[in-house]
This record gives sequence, structure tokens and C-alpha cells, in this order.
Amino acid sequence: MPHVQPRLSSAVAVELTTGKTVFARHPARGLVPASNAKLAVAYAALALLGPTYQIETAVFGEGELVGRVWRGDLVLKGFGDPTLSSGDLRALARQLRAIGILRVTGGIETDESYFDSRRTGPAWKPHYYIGESPPLSALTVDRARYRGWVTREPAVTAGTQFRLALRAAGIAVRGGVVAGVVDSFAEPLATTASPPLSRIVAFMNRESDNFTAELLLKQVGVVDEGRGTSAAGAEGVRRALREAAVPLAGVRIVDGSGLSARNRLTAAALIGILITAWNDPLIRSSFVRSLAVAGVNGTLEDRLERPPSRGAVLAKTGSTQESSSLSGYVRGRWAFAVIQNGQPVSHHWARRAQDRFASVLAGAQ
Repeated sequence: MPHVQPRLSSAVAVELTTGKTVFARHPARGLVPASNAKLAVAYAALALLGPTYQIETAVFGEGELVGRVWRGDLVLKGFGDPTLSSGDLRALARQLRAIGILRVTGGIETDESYFDSRRTGPAWKPHYYIGESPPLSALTVDRARYRGWVTREPAVTAGTQFRLALRAAGIAVRGGVVAGVVDSFAEPLATTASPPLSRIVAFMNRESDNFTAELLLKQVGVVDEGRGTSAAGAEGVRRALREAAVPLAGVRIVDGSGLSARNRLTAAALIGILITAWNDPLIRSSFVRSLAVAGVNGTLEDRLERPPSRGAVLAKTGSTQESSSLSGYVRGRWAFAVIQNGQPVSHHWARRAQDRFASVLAGAQ
């Protein structure tokens, strides 16, 4: 293809039933993967946590219940749920009302310490902050949108929204909202949980959602490494890939979304992820169904719209200034991966090449 450098391109296609490689060009070349990096996070999260895993948000009480008065503070603690909504806060408030609380003498503390305090992924371009992802936090409500704006202090804003939810539920709170960390002696009072991980991963991959990918990376970091950081999550993802015998030569994982230009993946690694997920009965359905369907939905809704590709190609797209990529499955028969880089890459020609590649596989007999 014109305007796309062959030396900065790689592609592999493998037959799923036999493992036979039917096409390979520069399979071990480490390239910037863009959002194809989300495939590594999706696999690691599903393999480590399981498709039914749910992420909680909790309310703790520091003090005691005397009659219908909570004498002390309430603490809203987040554990990294990217789907947490104002509706969930209302549900938490109703639970507190149900246990008899009508008044709080203290205030609301917000605890986002489950993750670190970095609001962006490593080495992001400045305009990615807000533009490509709301601020990262273990406690974020409505993707940090409040009264029409994206807040830069998601946890404290979540506390403000929770205070309003309490008022709507008939619970008066005397104090204000401050950032804090829940005390070890605090009493758990109410909890809410996210949808199953399979649904979170489906939204992340199909819509290529950066915010979800970054929070899942940190979730992997907590569970696998004991630290809610991007670096710990990256190490957890590498460990999951290593245990699955995915080739890691030329691979560098920096963030979860693929926004960082420091990320590197190879077509061979992507194929390894795709084949391993396909052959794992515990996660296969969740992983495969998370991908966009050609000509039907997600980031492939307006691509590969004609037969034989429409509905036959399930794939993850990727697009940054430096990279264009497409990896996935065709008719349950092939796994394929294409990565193309440039400074900048020509997205028009790169996508034409990717679509042609997938279409040839879709039409193969």
C-alpha cells in the first residue's frame, strides 16, 4: 500500500484449528500497537479475575449508630469500578436509610487509595487528559462528569454527589466533603457492585474505551502485584501473557489503553493472545464477544460492511498518530493481526490494507 512503510508494518494470519501460519510478515517486530494493547489487558483481566468478577464500591462508618443518628463520618471508598454511576450512589443511600440512618453528625470522606493518584497513563500526550480519557481514580462516578463538566477531582466530586443522594433519600449530613482514607476500625454499612467483568471488557473493546482499559490495568496491578498502579498492572499483564506462553520478545506494556507511544507489541504476541483466549473455555466466549463485529457495531460499524466480511470479522481496532492496527478472528477459522506504524501513519491507506487482509481471509475457502 502507498504511504505505509513495509518496514514499519507487520501481519500474521493463523488457522485456529491447526495452528498453521498461513501468512507472516515481520511477526516479531515490536511496533506501537495503539488500542490493540487493550487485547492484552482484556486477556489478563479475564484470565486473572474471571468473567464473573465484580468491582465493589462501599460505604463505611467511622463512629456509631445511636438511634437513627450516625454519630461520626461516612466514608465512600472506591475500588476502581469504571461503571460507577449516580444511580449506584442512590442505591447506597437507600441502603443506609434502610438500616435506620436519618442523620449524620459528621461529614463525607472520599477514599480513592485503592489506586494511586495519577490522573493519566504514563507518557501520555497532554491533550489525552480529558480529551481521550477522564481523570483516572479508584472512585469515579459517571466517568467524572458532573453538571455538564468533567471534574479534575473525581473522588471529592463523587462525595458531593453522594451527599446529594443521601439528602434525596431523607438523610441529613451535617458536615462537608473531604478526601481521606477509611480507618481500619470503620464499620461496613453499604455496598454496590459493577456488572460482571465480561460486560466491562465488552464495552472496553467494542467501543475502544481508554478510561475502562486504564482502570482494569490498575485492577490487575492490585490483584496480581498488590499495587494499584499502571506499572504494577503492566507487570501483571506480562505475567499472564508469560504464563500463557505468549512470545514477549519485542513487547513493552506501559499503559492499558494503548495511548502511550512507548507501548510495543508484535503481531506474534497478538496472535498468541488471540489463540490462547480462543482455546481457553473459561474466557473464550467473553473475550470473543467483546470484539467489534464488522459492519455491525462498535469501532467496526462503518468498516468491512460488505460480504464476505460483514458479520464474519470480529476484531479490535487501533488508531493513534503513530499507529493503525486491526486484530481478531474471521469466521471462527482464522486469527489475524496487523500493525502499521508511521510518523505519522497514513490511516486511510493503513485501514485499506487491513480491511483487504481481513476480507481475503473472510472469502477463503
